[in-house]
Amino acid sequence: MQLRAAAGLSPFSEEAAAKGLAGTIFAIVLEQGDRVVGMGRLIGDGGCFFQIVDIAVNPSDQGLGLGKTIMRELMEFVTTQLPASAYVSLIADVPANQLYKKFGFVETAPRSLGMARRAR
Repeated sequence: MQLRAAAGLSPFSEEAAAKGLAGTIFAIVLEQGDRVVGMGRLIGDGGCFFQIVDIAVNPSDQGLGLGKTIMRELMEFVTTQLPASAYVSLIADVPANQLYKKFGFVETAPRSLGMARRAR
């Protein structure tokens, strides 16, 4: 939860986070000593649709290639463990979209746009 906040990701209650973590298919956590400095997760239905979420690097550790390391590990899992027909998506913040492009992700607009809302 601390890394989410430090990296500027949207906040969730601890109860919601615990339920969400149970749906993780694959996760990567980068540690330096006793500090978590980066993370990323893959969630999905197990067969057709998957989403990369919670990509975060501690601001004081940014610029060291940690985001690239996280994506490399996630994509290793995607390309070796998921069905070839699986659809993997993510919502990219700018300028992180440039990193995701290096891993083969393309913008879907104008054909489709990502949309989101909170439950309440």
